[in-house]
This record gives sequence, C-alpha cells and structure tokens, in this order.
Amino acid sequence: MAKNTREHLSRFNYLLGETEAAYHEASVKLGCSDSAVKILYAICDNGGSCPLRTIRRRSGLSKQTMNSAIRKLEAEGVLYLENAGARAKNACLTDVGRAVAKRTAMRIQQIENDILACWSEEELETYLRLTEQFLVKFRERTAQL
Repeated sequence: MAKNTREHLSRFNYLLGETEAAYHEASVKLGCSDSAVKILYAICDNGGSCPLRTIRRRSGLSKQTMNSAIRKLEAEGVLYLENAGARAKNACLTDVGRAVAKRTAMRIQQIENDILACWSEEELETYLRLTEQFLVKFRERTAQL
C-alpha cells in the first residue's frame, strides 16, 4: 500500500471514528443511548413504523443490541411491536415515542439536513456517489473472506 493511500485510509478511519463519537455525544446530550437514537431515527425515517429488519440494516446495530434496546423502549412506552407477517414485526411509535423522537432523533436529523443544505448539489452527489462506491467495493471484497 502506498504511503499516500495509508495516510488517506488513516484519515478516513479517523473521520469515521470521530463522526461516530460526535453522534454519541449528541445522543448523550439529548438524554438517550446511541442505540435508542438509531432505532428512533430509523422509525422516523420510515414514517413512524418500521420493520425490525429495516431498523437493523439502517442502524448498523447487532441483533442482540437492537433487541435489548427495543425491549427497553417498549418497556418505557416509547414504541410497541406489531406482527407484520409470519416471522416479521414492525416497531411503531406511541404518542410518547413520537414526543421522544421529536426531541432526540428528529433533532439530529434536522442538524444533518441543515449541514447538507449548505453543500452544493454537486458536492452532495459526489459525497454520496463515493461513499456508495466504497461500500459496494468493501462488500464485494469482504464477501471473499
């Protein structure tokens, strides 16, 4: 690996870690766990109800972490689960959950929207295209592991 590529990869990994830390700090400031915010974010992004499979894919949480966080949110009256087929369930926000989501996940989403609104269309498209390209290539390469 060329020195320049190593430096870029190091910077890339640093930025990923710092971004994750910034989201963690935001969650803490909002009085919520990272897992809860990621789950609420996915549900809000899906209109207030979301299949568990979709939450897991969008949040990046492990199955065990997601299930633990969902059980906690369910016990707090933030969401409830409804059957969506033989082996599928949807997580649905309650009225309490909508209020919690509004003061947590939706605030983070608004911050993200405000930041991206400052980018030109070309910058945004370039960022998304390159991020997706990296993800596709990474999945292709790791499928061979």
